[in-house]
Amino acid sequence: MSKPRFIVFIALLWGCCACTANHPYQEVGGTMLGTSLSLIAQTQTPSGELYAACMALDAEAKRSMSIFDPQSRLSRLNRGETDSLDRHLIRNITLADSISRLSDGMYDITVGPLIKAWGFGSDKAVATPNIDSILPFIGYEKIAIRDGQLVKADPRIQIDLNSIAKGYTVDLVADMLEERGIENYLVDIGGEVRCKGVNRQGNPWRIGIETPFDGNYSEGAYIQRRIALTQGALATSGNYRRFYLDAQGNKVAHTINPRTGYSALSSLLSATVVAPTCTEADALCTMLMALGAEQAIAFSKAHPELALYLILAGEQSEEYTTYCSETMQQLIMQD
Repeated sequence: MSKPRFIVFIALLWGCCACTANHPYQEVGGTMLGTSLSLIAQTQTPSGELYAACMALDAEAKRSMSIFDPQSRLSRLNRGETDSLDRHLIRNITLADSISRLSDGMYDITVGPLIKAWGFGSDKAVATPNIDSILPFIGYEKIAIRDGQLVKADPRIQIDLNSIAKGYTVDLVADMLEERGIENYLVDIGGEVRCKGVNRQGNPWRIGIETPFDGNYSEGAYIQRRIALTQGALATSGNYRRFYLDAQGNKVAHTINPRTGYSALSSLLSATVVAPTCTEADALCTMLMALGAEQAIAFSKAHPELALYLILAGEQSEEYTTYCSETMQQLIMQD
């Protein structure tokens, strides 16, 4: 299995990316995958036509990868009603396997039953689940793809692609724009972004990295740093939105350690990654959160080509420290 590409195809072309086409910049807003959609693209294609194309991709992605639609292909795979994969599932499972191997199993798309057992996806906290009864069915090495079919070591193993599907859908929209010949665009689905070219002013796209604090549900309202991109994708993962406090007042976050079955809690509050595709960025930032602060920093030093920005808790509750890889430093804007 080949490793994911880390080298970011980014050029900060401050002065040589001037827009030459006369097409207007169209804007599209709405929802995809149950979260916000924002699209800006320089094209003569009407915004309504772009919106319709996005909605078609939204429906296609949900039919394939949704764990909330009981009739999606993934839901049917999890119930053992089929073992046949489509192109979306093959792409995501294959990339997930490479990230799992890269992280020695700390990134794992079979953790879905653990996430559900801890109450995520519902509105209320749960008592400590019976972890020992679930762990035998967790493990990326227990699934494989053979001749377009999913092979499970045990039929009770389930797959959850929520850690990668949103980034992949961003890529689907970006690919649709490029197939239409659009060279300047930005796609944002729920804070995960892919862009190419320049904005209306002929400058690189400005993309914010959010300040993480518990209960921050205002996407884009609290920005820690901004980066400039003319090509690439950005995704952020954190435990500051999806968490609850158990009966003892302990924080239970949605990032689960697949080895222990418990929340992967550390001083790492959020991880932001820039990569060639949003699929890669999405999976990698989830992987870093699962690794925790020390291992994430060590991973960065072992892979200097990876552009990442980590925000860590300080000694006081409202203090933060940061770690920024050298590759990411080249993208940070000095506002």
